[in-house]
Amino acid sequence: MGIWAVNHGVLVKIFVLCMMVSSVICIGANWGTQSTHPLPPSTIVKLLRDNGIQKVKLFDADPSILYALGGSGIEVTVGIPNDMLYSLANSVAAAELWVQRNVSAHISSNSVDIRYVAVGNEPFLTTLNGTYTGTTYPALQNVQAALIKAGLGTRVKVTIPLNADVYKSSTSLPSTGDFRSDIHDLMVQICQFLSNSGSPFTVNIYPFISLYNDPNFPTDYAFFDGYSTPINDNGRIYNNVFDANYDTLVWALQNNGIGNLSIIVGEVGWPTDGDLHANIQYAQRFNQGFMSHMGKGTPMRPGTVDAYLFSLIDEDAKSIKPGNFERHWGVFNYDGTPKYNLSLGSNSVGLVAASNVQYLSRQWCVMSSNASLDDPQVAPSVSYACSHADCTSLGYGTSCGNLDTGGNISYAFNSYYQENNQLLSACQFPGLSVVTTTDPSQGVCVYKVMIRTSTLGGGANVSSGFLSEPSNLLLLLFMIFLTLL
Repeated sequence: MGIWAVNHGVLVKIFVLCMMVSSVICIGANWGTQSTHPLPPSTIVKLLRDNGIQKVKLFDADPSILYALGGSGIEVTVGIPNDMLYSLANSVAAAELWVQRNVSAHISSNSVDIRYVAVGNEPFLTTLNGTYTGTTYPALQNVQAALIKAGLGTRVKVTIPLNADVYKSSTSLPSTGDFRSDIHDLMVQICQFLSNSGSPFTVNIYPFISLYNDPNFPTDYAFFDGYSTPINDNGRIYNNVFDANYDTLVWALQNNGIGNLSIIVGEVGWPTDGDLHANIQYAQRFNQGFMSHMGKGTPMRPGTVDAYLFSLIDEDAKSIKPGNFERHWGVFNYDGTPKYNLSLGSNSVGLVAASNVQYLSRQWCVMSSNASLDDPQVAPSVSYACSHADCTSLGYGTSCGNLDTGGNISYAFNSYYQENNQLLSACQFPGLSVVTTTDPSQGVCVYKVMIRTSTLGGGANVSSGFLSEPSNLLLLLFMIFLTLL
């Protein structure tokens, strides 16, 4: 049966909601899955609907997630990871098989409202050193051809989520925008292809990164509530970096003869921890400011900005190579509880928490009162715990940055303990740890209690000999500890 046969009522309700409230509420969200203890897909889908989020962007095509999205009326973007680009670029048959399994099957048999296929994820990042420059465009072409062959060419469009580093401005003005010189011709080809196929240009814009990378970046320019010295570009006024960045892309397209190409902001948001500028106050200020701003558009493109918040929920298994903040982009915590008040336009009460979430016992692993900070096992124990769990809330400027040495050690132990589902063996740091039922949280520094998942065998590997090879991944933490002793 077609999607309208199953979901007509749901889709009509969502359409009416958008029309009654305003286009501002029709915000999308990125649903990442790099978590040690993810919430069930059905719980996430309910969370999306309860919060009036009508569009979701995935980074792969997980069948369990797509099954949960069936009949929901939520518009879906399915993703193709970068490591699949080579095979799809070199085989039309591989592209056709991927489309059949991950798009056609879910539309026809599960009524999933798939609208886009995201081919790769920021494949032209400068840090990737050109790894995917030769395969991304051919993969895009083959996936598009496969969609057409499957009879989905007008319904499902292809796109490539690109980082904003694919374009630049030769001055501080957006009007001098152009594509990066090393991929200029390739970008023009891709944009022309997208335009010809009726597909959008997808870009990820992060004002937080501007602030993170440049200590001299004006803080207020990252937000939407006023900047004392705005940029004047031939009468177009820019008092926030989002508009300036977005319009630099608009000018890059226009300067290369593709000025009518539609644009989707695939990722936009602000992290809440892991860095001095990543906090609840700034995240609320930015995301609420963006929600109010997105209906206005930019000087070059007035009107509603099509955008997806990054991200829906924190992911405690993401790589922290870009920074510790990477695990804290969610507007919801790992357990689906809202981090702060945020109106998405669909209701005035703020975010609605996930329902029916089950937790493990209210107990924590902390440093024993009988343990000594001088114990030679302290440093390797904390090192092991943090390299096998999430300690990104520790450090200068973070939510747990004001803990004393014992507090830091306890936080590390508990993180490891919770990630390993409160196994007894996960709180046996020799002579150093003990399980307590007294919550050790201090102010905004929360010692988590892990959620219960369907399979409790997950988490980090627990070994009785885990102290034999301590990791150096977070050795910096121990330097912090030593300075506090």
